[in-house]
Amino acid sequence: MEDKKITAEELKAAWTKDIDALAEKVAAAMNSANPGHIIDDSEEPVRDANGEFRQQSYQKAMDLLQSKKLQEDFSPQQKLPHLKWENKGPQKTSCLTVNGPLTITRTIFWNSHQGSVAPVDSLLGIDKEKYSTGVREMASRLNLNEAFIPASGNLLRMAQLSISHSAFRDLVEREGLRAMQAITSSSHAPDWTSHDCTNKTVITGADGVMVPIVTEEQKQKRRATEKARQEKQGKKSTRKRGRPKSGSDGPYKEFKLVSFYDSDKSHKYAVGTSGNHEVLGRIMRREAGKIKIGQAEAAYSVTDGAEWIYRQYKIQLPMLDENILDYFHLRDHVIATSYALYGEGTKKAKEWREDMMGYVWNQGSMVMLDKINNYKRRHKDGPKRESLDELCQYVTKRVDMTDYPSFRQQGYDCGSGPTESFCGCLTTRLKGRGMRWDKDNAEGIMALGSLYYSNQWENYWKNERAA
Repeated sequence: MEDKKITAEELKAAWTKDIDALAEKVAAAMNSANPGHIIDDSEEPVRDANGEFRQQSYQKAMDLLQSKKLQEDFSPQQKLPHLKWENKGPQKTSCLTVNGPLTITRTIFWNSHQGSVAPVDSLLGIDKEKYSTGVREMASRLNLNEAFIPASGNLLRMAQLSISHSAFRDLVEREGLRAMQAITSSSHAPDWTSHDCTNKTVITGADGVMVPIVTEEQKQKRRATEKARQEKQGKKSTRKRGRPKSGSDGPYKEFKLVSFYDSDKSHKYAVGTSGNHEVLGRIMRREAGKIKIGQAEAAYSVTDGAEWIYRQYKIQLPMLDENILDYFHLRDHVIATSYALYGEGTKKAKEWREDMMGYVWNQGSMVMLDKINNYKRRHKDGPKRESLDELCQYVTKRVDMTDYPSFRQQGYDCGSGPTESFCGCLTTRLKGRGMRWDKDNAEGIMALGSLYYSNQWENYWKNERAA
C-alpha cells in the first residue's frame, strides 16, 4: 500500500492555484477595509476565503487518494473473482465533513446475489452514513441546548456547514437512537468504576420527570396539514414507507432516570428511560454492574422516598448499605403540616418546622414522631389532625430511611441534589416552548444528554470514530 499513499509534494502541487486564489482574496479583503474598521471589514471575507480553501484542499487530497488506483485495487472483481460482477460505471456521491462537502466519483459493481456495491465507499467509511463523525458530533452538541432550526443555523454560522433544519433534525434523532442503543448494550460504559470514586463510595439516586409527548390526535392533525400543503404545492409526499408512528394517549409521559456519583461529584453518570419502574429497575442493575458497585467499600441511595424507587433498589441492588430519604423532601412534608397548623408564612409555622427538623436531624425520626403525637392529642379531628396523620404515615413508612444522626456519623450525603440536577439537565432540551416528541426520539435526545452531562461525551465520540 506504500505506493497508494499521497505525498506532501503532490498536495502542494495540487493546491498551487487554490493557495494563489486564497492569497488574492485575503489581500483584497485587507486592502478594501476602511481605516478604523480594518478588522470588522476584513474578518468575514477572510473567513469565507479560508473556509472555501479548507473545503477545496480536502477535496483535492481526496481526489489524489482516489487517483491511486483505488477503484481498481478495491473492486470486487479483484477481491471476489469467483462471482460474476457487472461494472455499472462511475457514479457520484457526496459526504459532508467538518472541512465541508466532498464529492466522490466511484465505480459501482453489481451482481444478482450481492446487488449494487461501491467498494470505495466502504474504504472511505461513507457506505452507511453521508455525514462524517465530526459533523454528527457537532450537530449533536449544538442540539443539547437549542431547537433544531436555530441549531442548524448556528452550525452554518460557526462551522460553515450547511444542513437544512429538517435534515438536521433527522440527523440528531438518528444519533440519539444510536447513543441509546450504545448505552443499552455493553459497547458503552462509563470510563470510571467504584474503585475510582472518592473513598471508593458510590451514591445512587432515581427519579421520574414528566416529558411532553405527541398525542395521536396531534399526529393526525399534523399529517392532514402536511398533506394539504403538499397538494397545494403539487409535491409528492416525502413520508417514509411503512406504518406511521402512533401518538401517545396523553400529552405527558413520565420518564425515569437513575444516577450514580461519588461524594465530591468528580465521577457522575445518569441514564434515562421512557419505560416503567420495572424497566428502570433493570437499568439500575445493568449500569451498576458497569461501574462495579458491588466492589465499592460503601454504596447507598438518596431518593425522594417514592415507594416504587425504594422497591426497585431493594430488588435490583440489595447490596446497598442504606436507602436514605432526601432531607429536603421530608422538609417539604413538614412545611406543609406547619402551614396546616399555624398558617402559611407565620412565625409559629416556621418555629414548628425548625423544631421538627431539628429533632429528626439530630435525634432521628422516632423522636420526631413522638413529638408529633403530642400535637395529635391536641387536635382530635379536622384539617390539622388530617395533616398530622399524613405526616406521621409518611415518616412511619420511612423510619429506616430517616436515621439521619447515624447517616451523618458515617459521612453519608442526605440530599438528592445531583439526581435532581440530572433530571433537569437530561430533559431541559425536551421541554422547550411548544415542543412535543415521539417517545423514542425523546429517549434518544435524553441519551445524548446523558453522555454529555455524565462527562462521557468525548469518550463516546472517540469510540464512534474508532468504530
